[in-house]
Amino acid sequence: MFDVYYDEITRMTDEDIRNLLSKTLDEIRPTNKLWLEAAKSRTTALAIPPRALGRLHEFSEQLCAVRETLTPRTENRAVVVMAGDHGVAAQGVSAFPQEVTGEMVRNFLAGGASVNALAREAGARVWVVDAGIIPDLGDSRPTEQGGFLALKVARGTADMSNGPAMTLSQARRSVAVGCLVGARIIDGGADVIATGDMGIANTTSSTAVAMALTGRSPDGLVGRGTGLDREGLDRKAEVLHRILECNKPDPKDGWDVLSKVGGLEIGGIAGLVLAGAHRRRPVIIDGLISTAGALVAQALCPSVTDYLFAGHCSQEPAHRIMLEHLGLSPILDLGMRLGEGTGAVLAMGILGAASRLMSEVLTFQEAEVTRGEAVV
Repeated sequence: MFDVYYDEITRMTDEDIRNLLSKTLDEIRPTNKLWLEAAKSRTTALAIPPRALGRLHEFSEQLCAVRETLTPRTENRAVVVMAGDHGVAAQGVSAFPQEVTGEMVRNFLAGGASVNALAREAGARVWVVDAGIIPDLGDSRPTEQGGFLALKVARGTADMSNGPAMTLSQARRSVAVGCLVGARIIDGGADVIATGDMGIANTTSSTAVAMALTGRSPDGLVGRGTGLDREGLDRKAEVLHRILECNKPDPKDGWDVLSKVGGLEIGGIAGLVLAGAHRRRPVIIDGLISTAGALVAQALCPSVTDYLFAGHCSQEPAHRIMLEHLGLSPILDLGMRLGEGTGAVLAMGILGAASRLMSEVLTFQEAEVTRGEAVV
């Protein structure tokens, strides 16, 4: 099912999409706990005091379980920035106008955005996917640092404060786009994928997804996004109340939640998560929007959390609650709230260090170092 070229994705029928997603979901399995135990045994034998490198051991062991090897690699890195517009922007829930979505995508393609700079530092390629922005930016094409994939499902979502954000068919197609792009990038050699996003008003959509899937009310979840003032924050909370009351998404049905209150880029990120789990590759999720995509993916297939690393915790109030719901603890906590994949890309260096810990540090026996007794 994954022998589909990028330019063929948009020609897939709804039946093709359903078959692809069904096959993908059926084939995802939890990580093998025997590999996790083998990794822990190796960690115990390393020529250092017990777990002296803290959570780095935890990361290295999870990498081993994901890749089913005691020498996991993370050198070939990619960040996929999913972009989509949101009809709910008409309700004044963002400090920036909707035109900024397309303008920022152009900036990504020019290599001038924050995620581009951080990706260069991390040695990661940047793939930008038009999953559903309003403007047309031309055909799929390579860029200096990665590529642009024109896979528009629709020209943005509908205003979810008045009804569903998209049709079920569009929701499925957005996830399929992420699945196919992720699989292609992994099959092209990527050891690890980071998720990123772009879409004005997508913090509203992501918070709605969080409310639907965690059962929390807007109180304590609504954040300032791109910089709302107090009046804008109150308006955003009121809009979120309307969104949930109007759509009543079913928390037991990930497809229902995505189609009613999600976004096309959120669906794309959910698909990236599914592709990583299907291909047994670690996926580093970024901030609020990426984590909304991960929540959708978990609702569709609970096993995907075995393959996830939380790159960081953003300043958006809902983000920490979403991470707790997923059972994830952030690698970094730097007070960031940008998105784009920046926090996930920064965390790539930490995972790289974790992989080297397992692959390159010698055991007491290998190093011929006398092993001491642990003091309790």
